[in-house]
Amino acid sequence: MARSIDPLVVGRVIGDVLDMFVPTVELVVQYGAKQVANGCEIKPSVAAQRPHVHIPGLISLDNLYTLVMVDPDAPSPSEPTMREWLHWIIVDIPQGMDASKGRELVEYMGPRPPTGIHRYVFALFRQIGPMGKQVSPPAARNNFSTRNFAGLNNLGLPVAACYFNSQKETANKKR
Repeated sequence: MARSIDPLVVGRVIGDVLDMFVPTVELVVQYGAKQVANGCEIKPSVAAQRPHVHIPGLISLDNLYTLVMVDPDAPSPSEPTMREWLHWIIVDIPQGMDASKGRELVEYMGPRPPTGIHRYVFALFRQIGPMGKQVSPPAARNNFSTRNFAGLNNLGLPVAACYFNSQKETANKKR
């Protein structure tokens, strides 16, 4: 069963990062034993390594997905309408499998919130067909736009999304 979008609206993920959509797929994101639940807090040290991402369902090599992870709270004085910081992109993830079966387009980078609380958003898009080498990585991680990336690659609206909050840890509290 797909998750409700209510927490995404309350957390301003819908609006700031994504347009309104109807979830049709389940997305499971875990850092070790900690599953990402919308709005939960995960320390940067816990999220330093790439998470295990799974798209439950019957295995289907015909249903492929793209996963994008961004921080919409990263400051970008040059372009306030495109202020997301890109953390990860994986394409060609088969349904029923985990993200490691896809092709990593942009290498994972864990959360690095400088100050305040930052949201880290995972957006999952169903692809029309295999991306193959047709899609190329963005030139930079800063000034990324999930909406623009989805539009340029004919991904449409997301089919699932989730997010967590994180803030800078003091050196003596890292574990």
